[in-house]
Amino acid sequence: MIFDHQGKPVRTGRAGVNGTSLHYRTGGSGPAVVLLHGVPKTSYHWRHLVPKLTPHYTVVTPDLRGLGDSARPADGYDSATMSDDIAALMAHLGHDTYSVIGEDWGAVIGYQLAARHRDHVGALVFAEALFPGFGFEDHTALTQENVSSGMHLWHLGFYFQPDVPEMLITGHERELITYMIKYERSHPDTATPDAIEEYVRCYSMPGGIRAMLSIYRAMLVDAEQNRQAAQKKLDIPVLALGGSAFIGERNESQMRLFAHDVTGHVFDAGHDLAEEVPDAMAEVTLPFLAKQCAA
Repeated sequence: MIFDHQGKPVRTGRAGVNGTSLHYRTGGSGPAVVLLHGVPKTSYHWRHLVPKLTPHYTVVTPDLRGLGDSARPADGYDSATMSDDIAALMAHLGHDTYSVIGEDWGAVIGYQLAARHRDHVGALVFAEALFPGFGFEDHTALTQENVSSGMHLWHLGFYFQPDVPEMLITGHERELITYMIKYERSHPDTATPDAIEEYVRCYSMPGGIRAMLSIYRAMLVDAEQNRQAAQKKLDIPVLALGGSAFIGERNESQMRLFAHDVTGHVFDAGHDLAEEVPDAMAEVTLPFLAKQCAA
């Protein structure tokens, strides 16, 4: 359960949009902000940040297609389609304009949302993600630099293979998720038991691992989508956030290929900023959003 700034549970619902069904949570009042989680997480990832936003904003935290308590369709796991899911959800909820906060895969989807629905997205917070087609694939290589920096993303090639990952992961969801969540953080104790339980619950459900792997298996499609979208840079403000122990300042340098107005900030953290350093993330994010809403 996620609570607002008054300690009240935020509202939950389901919406049939873009050929699938999304589970979402929403609370607060004011200009709309949609928060997009990554993998292997769900919208529960945002539980610490939501009560810092709800005094000022109407917050929407969906579970992405195939993840959390959303439906798990057979296809549609490329970032453009998943961004269209979110655009349709926000329209369904009556939000014509909104800001976007995305992390990990949710950041890549958030970028596609801003690129494909330019009239509706006023600002983008891009946290801890690498772009397919713009260097993401480089970190799959078994090199001394990748290994020593902690950026050897060995799992991407593994996940891309059909059938074998499902066979090996099924029954071991807890071990995989716990390892991935803790390994990518500077502060592994922030991977609290309640979060681990929620993530394991959702990814252990029928189709949970298959849907997660489908997101990675769409990377080559994503790469082409990103190359096409990058031909026209975003004209909205972008805040690029990184963790010093993971992607760090590369979030900003990447985003400068995709947008004109980019501000960067790096935290003393790993990959999961909203769970590792939520107070510090809010201190940087809230002024950025306030400035855009006042413009």
